Amino acid sequence: MRIGISIATLQLTHDMREGARNVVERAAAASSAGLDSLFVGDQHATQAPYYQNVPILARALAEWGSGDAGTLHLLPLWNPVLLAEQTATLASIHSGRFILQCGIGGGEAQFKAMGADIRFRPSMFETSLAILRALWAGETVDEDRFYSIQGASISPHPPEPIDVWIGASAPAAIERAARLGDAWLADPGSTIDRLKGQIAVYREACANEGRPERMALRRDVFVGESDASAREAMSRYIERGYRGIDPDALLIGSPGRVAERIHELAELGFTEVLIRNITRDQRQALECIERFAAVKEAM
Repeated sequence: MRIGISIATLQLTHDMREGARNVVERAAAASSAGLDSLFVGDQHATQAPYYQNVPILARALAEWGSGDAGTLHLLPLWNPVLLAEQTATLASIHSGRFILQCGIGGGEAQFKAMGADIRFRPSMFETSLAILRALWAGETVDEDRFYSIQGASISPHPPEPIDVWIGASAPAAIERAARLGDAWLADPGSTIDRLKGQIAVYREACANEGRPERMALRRDVFVGESDASAREAMSRYIERGYRGIDPDALLIGSPGRVAERIHELAELGFTEVLIRNITRDQRQALECIERFAAVKEAM
């Protein structure tokens, strides 16, 4: 089981530079803890500071090293030519493997702000992904269904193929991930019981498509010195209904306990788990990341 990090780039601060520093410091802590991959997310037109994925990852890579790295992009919200250029540039900056995580996105206000029609997001997603792969491969693209693209090509091209992980939780979306993705990125809010049903859908779809299985999962976490201290530290988040996630889907506990929970995910067939800090406190977040060195050792 590989353990990576998805850094929360939503930072509740009035000091814009402090928020950016927080993200960079977490990337450095993840590198020191020996984590295997580094990712940042995607969200637009937010009220609180949300540091945008392309520039913040480019800065974080300076602290990271050569481990796997990548960005999440909600494809219907992006011009695919721009996104192909941005990801190919990031892949050229990075000395290791670059991974594009992607999904169809949600939130009507976000779609309106970005000039996209939420009604067509599944079809836009598939069209965008096809354009990205063609442009990365050096092809020239024309497309007029959702985008007015004529004679598009890009440079630089990715120095090596970009992996595509598709986030999905609904059965139709999981089947899409099996058909089009290099990996399925499972829903961070799914409990073990729900994951078992989703895995069955994914495996059946992979078999039908003749595609290999590869499963990754994000989990929101807090690692404390002990189980009791970790639960106490996170109690206020859980009491407030943290992100609407079932508490059973959160990884909270000592390094040994969190290692046991990750092992349960490995037994289901997941080969990658991406951690995201529950706490918004920077000191707690850095301590949690640092303790993942002990989690990896326990595993």
